[in-house]
Amino acid sequence: MQIRKTYVGVKPELLYDELRDFVLKQGVLLGESKLETYSLPTDSSSFISRGTLVFRAPAESGQPAKDCLVAHLVGSESGETKLMLDINEALFSQEKVNALLQDIEFIFGSYEAKPRK
Repeated sequence: MQIRKTYVGVKPELLYDELRDFVLKQGVLLGESKLETYSLPTDSSSFISRGTLVFRAPAESGQPAKDCLVAHLVGSESGETKLMLDINEALFSQEKVNALLQDIEFIFGSYEAKPRK
């Protein structure tokens, strides 16, 4: 399952940190995390951030942990911040997805960009 959201006026670093905490609350493990910041080619005082978070389902004894959710975000404080969640439904249940989306909606819902028609 893939979920995509676009936010306006949200600092990417804030979304990254909150998303990490919301997903960890669902009982998974943080496998990898990376947040990078780049200056814009047209304005070296403006920045765009790119983040990746990989979460793993706890493994059975002796088995390697498997990726259950991968989050990608790209955005800037003054523009849009885009979030894409790739979810392995076999390892991250619909109940956990619903709880995660409720947390995200509660904190960031008022910043979500309205769909274009």
